[in-house]
Amino acid sequence: MALRFTVQGDDEAETAEGYQLLLSLGLVSRMPPTDTIGNGWMARAVPRTTKAPTAEPTA
Repeated sequence: MALRFTVQGDDEAETAEGYQLLLSLGLVSRMPPTDTIGNGWMARAVPRTTKAPTAEPTA
């Protein structure tokens, strides 16, 4: 399961403010505030990875 946190706003400033809150909580940027072509603005962040990636299984 992948966790993604999204901020949606009516304009860039509103979305950027919410986006900064996500980053202040330790989340990592995945999509800075972006105009969604007439549907408002959106930004995304994800939790930091705390475990090392697992190795690919060998056959």
